[in-house]
Amino acid sequence: MQAIILAAGMGRRLGELTRDNTKCMVSVNGVRLIDRLLGQLATLSLTRVIIVVGYKGDELRQYIGHRYDGRLNIEYAENPIYDKTNNIYSLSMVKQQMTEDDTLLIESDLIFSDQLFRMILDNPYPNLALVAKYETWMDGTMVRMDSDYNIVNFVPKKAFNYADVDQYYKTVNIYKFSREFSCHKYVPFLEAYCSALGNNEYYEQVLRVITLLDNAELKALPIGNEKWYEIDDIQDLDIAETIFAEGDEMLHRFNYRYGGHWRFPKMLDYCYLVNPYFPTTRMKDELRANFDTLLTEYPSGMFVNSLLAGKYFGIRQQYVVVGNGAAELIKSMMEHVEGRIGVVYPTFEEYPHRLQPEQVVAYQPDPQTLSYTADDLINFYDEHPIDNLLLINPDNPSGNFIPMDGLLQLIEWAKQKHIRLVIDESFVDFSDDFEHNTLLRNDLLEQYDGLIVVKSISKSYGVPGLRLGILASADSSLIQYIKRDVSIWNINSFGEFYMQIFGKYEKDYMATCHRFIAERNRFGKLLQQIPYLRVLPTQANFFCCQVTDRYSSAELTKQLLSRFNIMIKDCDSKNGLKGRNFIRLSVRATEDNDRLIEAFHILAQ
Repeated sequence: MQAIILAAGMGRRLGELTRDNTKCMVSVNGVRLIDRLLGQLATLSLTRVIIVVGYKGDELRQYIGHRYDGRLNIEYAENPIYDKTNNIYSLSMVKQQMTEDDTLLIESDLIFSDQLFRMILDNPYPNLALVAKYETWMDGTMVRMDSDYNIVNFVPKKAFNYADVDQYYKTVNIYKFSREFSCHKYVPFLEAYCSALGNNEYYEQVLRVITLLDNAELKALPIGNEKWYEIDDIQDLDIAETIFAEGDEMLHRFNYRYGGHWRFPKMLDYCYLVNPYFPTTRMKDELRANFDTLLTEYPSGMFVNSLLAGKYFGIRQQYVVVGNGAAELIKSMMEHVEGRIGVVYPTFEEYPHRLQPEQVVAYQPDPQTLSYTADDLINFYDEHPIDNLLLINPDNPSGNFIPMDGLLQLIEWAKQKHIRLVIDESFVDFSDDFEHNTLLRNDLLEQYDGLIVVKSISKSYGVPGLRLGILASADSSLIQYIKRDVSIWNINSFGEFYMQIFGKYEKDYMATCHRFIAERNRFGKLLQQIPYLRVLPTQANFFCCQVTDRYSSAELTKQLLSRFNIMIKDCDSKNGLKGRNFIRLSVRATEDNDRLIEAFHILAQ
């Protein structure tokens, strides 16, 4: 068995990183791609490794030098017109060598698990293409296969059809060809293809022609959950460095993204807090049906969006302002706050981060239960005077919940004390009896114009990608200030249309909330069986748990990410929880929750 590495390309999309070097000289987490690849090949029994060079080929030869002597027999071939041809021509430079031995064919811009070479070599079938189930980040050649893993078609970019993605597998660009296959099929077709269509093509096009034969003899080998990435640009490089990072560095790389985890479709995200059961398929179908119009038309301004939000929540238009997520409104409001503000710690840090430290009057509940009542807050702040009080209800990350009678008590107390009361009820629709727990009511807002209610639509309604949130108050000066402070087009057309059609799906939404509560109760009972977790009661869509044995919160977080590709929230960074080994787990759908429970049990062994 020999290996052929295609490394002639210029890698223009990597910009400055390939100005003086070819793509395989790019480093991922401090290790150059070519070193990683040659190190992996050195563990195999190979007769030789042939590297086809072109752009900056002399630099690559010089870099490799004799460092692999005794481990690999490295030869070189050259594509002298690399800037005018594509990889079909690079492969044609070594077509004679392909007929001399069985061949591993590898593109040099890949990073992948060590296991992939073992998978393809240990498989008895002589002619294989490693493939991965299609994911949104993938680009380039796809394949379709039958039930026996025979490749029935190679699908080039121009033939790609999004309606067929469920049947597509992406070529990993690692192949195994027998000498006989190269001699009698691939090389003859390669020569004919180049003669007929020229050299500015891709070698997969030859495989596409071969698969049209009745007996193509080429099968696909899916790689399952093994890691790999193809690096074409700096975004690819950033993702590859995240996927292949380890320990603290992997956590750091995921955390600084603040979202965008759809780029890592195999990762199970237990950090971000959204309704797993809404929107329904029918509602998403309606959004899809209007995609073209919404993409190409301007959204409305604040007047229309406030009208829609008022209709959405059953409150007067003049009491509500819509934000590009609740975070936009929080920023605007908190930067407008004057005087001292009471904050319950631990909390959602987006609020206090907008304040000066001397403004904050902190209340810390019982350190074991993290629970508190309306009476607790009233008693504390009667003795520690404030101008404003912030309450997340249910609270984040504790899940503590003050029911409606307690909230009404707080509102009356705040009114008597002339304290502005900010209540964030982003998670209230996950609470028991949620239909009666909202403060988004005209009578309550009008009862005290110092009451401000904030709600994230992203969380309860499962649409974080739309970035929607509202702030409601009968304080007209505050509402007008925020409307002037934010952009006139702070909501896009997709978010506006979602608010417009929501009313048709409100009953579905209510049903999904009840379904969610049932799943939370089931999930909570399973979590209580994990011997090293102490689970706090919750009325939100997450559980706050203390890690009591075997691991620290940081160690458990790293174990879940590195071993199971599951990301949870380590609360050690939260004010009031540092060093106390608390974690936060979102509640997802049943299948995902069972996967997390299984991982916890494995870690208990």
